[in-house]
Order: sequence, then structure tokens, then C-alpha cells
Amino acid sequence: MHSFARFLLLISLVAAGSAFGQAIVLKDGNRVFSSEFSITPEGKIVRTVQIGENKATSILDKKNIDSLEWPYPAELTESADLLAKGKTDEAIAVLKKGKDFFEHFEGIEGNWYVDVFFAYIEALNQGGKFDEVVKSLPALRALKLTDAQKMRLRIIQLDIERQTTSDFAGVLVEAQSILKETDDSAIGASLWTIIADVHTRKKDYEKALLAYLRIPVFYGTQMQRVPEAELNAAKTLIKMKRYEDASAFLTRIGESYPGSPVAETALKEKAAIAGMKNVTEEEAAAASGKSDADKPKEGEPAKSTEKPKA
Repeated sequence: MHSFARFLLLISLVAAGSAFGQAIVLKDGNRVFSSEFSITPEGKIVRTVQIGENKATSILDKKNIDSLEWPYPAELTESADLLAKGKTDEAIAVLKKGKDFFEHFEGIEGNWYVDVFFAYIEALNQGGKFDEVVKSLPALRALKLTDAQKMRLRIIQLDIERQTTSDFAGVLVEAQSILKETDDSAIGASLWTIIADVHTRKKDYEKALLAYLRIPVFYGTQMQRVPEAELNAAKTLIKMKRYEDASAFLTRIGESYPGSPVAETALKEKAAIAGMKNVTEEEAAAASGKSDADKPKEGEPAKSTEKPKA
């Protein structure tokens, strides 16, 4: 019986410790634990106090809040896990919920709003939500950012430029420049994603493939970037007409990220090339009527295609 009582006491202490980890700290020193308040759709912070069998509610004035006592947000951990599983849209939804919550405490010490908002924008960018990213950037720039966040902002801006400019050389130079400035693996993975896409747009598929593969090989700790990089590498193999190689790659992607949009896309891509064999460069050249035999040797003029006149 005594052991059961100790067990109940332990459970109550764990629960209390958990609640203590998430609280609003008032200027008079009192704490309002996360289980004691809610936020209305209008943004009002409602405190609920249990008195016996009765409940009393009151509105907390933001002016009376000194700080937040809040551990590392679950939204950041959960979204990173979802991104690592190729579930970008679900990660965006989780981060939006966190952003909306912490926004009510913007400017209060201990608030995670900037971190969650930044992660939200990065997830939008990774998910290809271009218009939403552009729309949110002014609000992001207006925040007080750390040096690391300012660097990450440069990556987002470069990624936007990558999608809106034809100055591929300029984007590549800037990406390589940033790579030399930092050894941060998250930034490195983001930059190689941009570099790979630029090479794809230039139809330099060999370089694009190598750039995509750098992410799982050299930046494997950035799991949120790996599924997308692997899928794009497989798509690049298809563009290179290496269908058998792509099919094997797509099979592995489907098995690695079950139930995710990445896996669904991989299976569709695999079905589209089912049974197709690798095409060598020589075969591709022959099929296009541009075999090496028809190409002029260096220093020689091109052969005329005009028929001799009678």
C-alpha cells in the first residue's frame, strides 16, 4: 500500500514538474501554468482557477506579464521529425499552430515566437510555398534576429532569387560565397539544395545529381532535407535517362518514407518509367541523330546538309 502511495506521489510530482515547465510568470511573481489558461480566437488570455467544484475565469492583461517560463517548444521537435519523414505539409501545420500561439506573447522575455516563426518560413520555403514566403518576409525582417538567423535569412532570400532570376551564375557565386563563411550543416544543406536546383535549370544534370547527393552523404544530420534531396536525385537520374538506376532509387525512397507525399511521388515516378532500360550517352546521341561520326572534328567546318545542285 505504501509503495502504491509513493507511486502516486511520484506521478503527481512529474505532472507538477511538467506544468511548472510551461508557465506565464506575472510581474508580482505568481505563475500561471499552461493548464490554467487558454487563448480565445480574439487573442485574449483567459485564466481559469478551480475553487472547489467551482471555476472562476479572468482575463490576463499582457501588461502584467513579466516573462514566459517555457522549455524548448514541442512544435520545433515535432516539425523536424515530420520533415525528416517527408511530411512537409504536416510540419507546416504544426509550426503554424505554434507560431499563432507564441505570437500572443511577442516581445515578452522567454518567448519562442521568433524561433518558431523562422522555422515556419523555412518549412514553407522547403515545401515550395513561394507566394506565402514572399508575403511573410517583411514581418520576418522586422524581427530582432540573431546572427545565425540573419545568415539563414540570406539563404531564404537567395532561394527566392533562384526562383525569379535567370542569373544562374550570380546565384551560384553567392551560394559558394556563403558556404565559405560557415560550417553550419543546416545552412550547408540548404545551399546545396539551391545549387542543385540551379544546375537542374541549366540542364547540367551530372552536376545537379552530385549536388543533391551531397545532402544525404555530407549533411545526413539534417534529416529534414534528406527526403526531398533523394527524390530530386532520382528525378535527375530520369532526366539523364538512367531509368533502371532511378527505379531502384525510387523504390528505396518509397520504403524509407512510407505514407508521405515524398513516397507517393516516388511511386508515381517509378510507375511512369516501369520496364525502361538505361540509355547510354552514345545511344542518346544516336537517337537524336547526332552521333560522333556526324560531328566535325576540332578545327574543321561543319558538314553541309545541302544537297549538291544538278
